[in-house]
Amino acid sequence: MVAVAGMVCLIAGKAPPADFTPTHPAAPLPAPANGAIFQAAMGYAPLTSGTRASMVGDILTIALVERTQATKSATQTTGRDGAIGLSPPATGPLALFAPSDLNMGGAQSFKGTGQAAQSNALSGEISVTIVAAYSNGTMLVRGEKTVTINRGEEIIRVSGLVRSTDIGPDNRVFSTRIADARITYAGKGEVANASKQGWLQRFFSIVSPF
Repeated sequence: MVAVAGMVCLIAGKAPPADFTPTHPAAPLPAPANGAIFQAAMGYAPLTSGTRASMVGDILTIALVERTQATKSATQTTGRDGAIGLSPPATGPLALFAPSDLNMGGAQSFKGTGQAAQSNALSGEISVTIVAAYSNGTMLVRGEKTVTINRGEEIIRVSGLVRSTDIGPDNRVFSTRIADARITYAGKGEVANASKQGWLQRFFSIVSPF
């Protein structure tokens, strides 16, 4: 099976890239003058597939059912003690030192703990079109969805490779069936801008050593 990475890409505040322009079905070829009633080249689909999308320009619905969760923790503890003591002679020049003057000791300890947790969830639906169909039964799909509500705008773009066997009778495919999918969801507008740091605050956050 040809490995083609699926990708979900969102670029807020920029014009849609040319790759996400609508994909239209190819113009039908002129019927060959062979006198036959049945022409396989004129959009033929077997009865076993029903109305399941399979040709360039057909529409599929991607059901976004992304849910991930990850946790990580680490703990480390170390300790070390040491001591040394010398007794000075009772006679001679070193007799001037008391036993307490020649005692040394030290202790060292370390304890570290780290924890991290992250979870993500994304649900919804987006309709895409088939861009290319391959001989091994896989299809490249691509599309975008823009929703403008009051003073904000949400844009999501989806592209990736799906298998024809994963397409349901209602032309729906779960996003978990897209190969190597990378999903990013964001928006633009006043609401999105209010949740971001100002440019001066971002600058001081970068140069601050604390």
